[in-house]
Amino acid sequence: MKPSQFAKGFQARPDTTSSEKRTALDRLNAIDGLVQNAPKNTNIAAFKSPVVPPVAPSEADPAESANESVEYRAWRAEHSYRPGQIVELPLKAIKPSPFNPRYFYVKSSIAELAVNLAKQGQQQAIHVIPDYDNPGSYFVSDGGRRVRALKEANKETVKAIVIDLPIGIQSYKLGYDLNVQRDSQTVFDNAVVWRRFLEEKHFQSQKELAEHLGLDESTIAVALSIAKLPETVMQEMVARPDRFGSNMAYQVGRYHSARGTDSTLRLINKILSDDLSTRQVADIVKGRASAQESAKPAGRQRYAQRLDIKLGGVSVGDLKSYGDDRIELKLRGLSRDKRDEILRQIEQMLSEQS
Repeated sequence: MKPSQFAKGFQARPDTTSSEKRTALDRLNAIDGLVQNAPKNTNIAAFKSPVVPPVAPSEADPAESANESVEYRAWRAEHSYRPGQIVELPLKAIKPSPFNPRYFYVKSSIAELAVNLAKQGQQQAIHVIPDYDNPGSYFVSDGGRRVRALKEANKETVKAIVIDLPIGIQSYKLGYDLNVQRDSQTVFDNAVVWRRFLEEKHFQSQKELAEHLGLDESTIAVALSIAKLPETVMQEMVARPDRFGSNMAYQVGRYHSARGTDSTLRLINKILSDDLSTRQVADIVKGRASAQESAKPAGRQRYAQRLDIKLGGVSVGDLKSYGDDRIELKLRGLSRDKRDEILRQIEQMLSEQS
């Protein structure tokens, strides 16, 4: 990894051992494996008054200790911190990383999460990286949504695991990999952040960026074309990732290049209201159909009625009726418990009708 890929004040460590060549995600998984055996929920504010007995760096896993950065090892010794330990930090000490993979945060989604955190408390710790140049403050490596939701819920502390990772492309890759696993990374986040990476010369070309992320170069090219859209247009699509994937957003970007912002916003509304497919939008872009009247593909039945379904003010899918005897329910982004609850209710309702 190039030294230029790290934020100012951080340096890459020599890659001298095979264990140091693990991906950032592997390292985080290893850290999470320690959590079961580590002291829990220690309220140590800014690590000034530890409640747990001091933990010497030598008590950590020898392999992990050998691979620690000098800064992190010194920080651990100063704060009596065991790798993987969950601690409570002041929310005011947490700040966003300049290499955060997420750019857009949907207000309604944050508000819904805030309600859940207020009722159930924080169930999963975030991951933070010490800001060694500003003692007592920490960069978010993973958990930006939880931080925002906790603030909205008027909480003062956050449960966190402090990890050893340079703030730079490596920390970006960690957050990106985690978001991809959760299916929460959007093409719009990628578009804005990847454009900035190239503008700031963290990567010299689209090819280099693609190789680092393990993606096809065409994926990078599509995202960068979407990055040309105004944020006002992207914001309209961010809240509906089920309808605006990379292909649909790409077509919207092409339409914007020809027609401008106002017409594009009207097209986005039509895509949602009329459930247009990517192919139909492509026909509009090519002039084969108008945004006012787009022909449906032959053989595709048009629904008679559509009901947008929301949970906590956030759209999670729709219910459509077709003809006299068919209904279709599509829901996405549900928690496992919520999904199972809805399935039980449907089964109960159908059993009562039989």
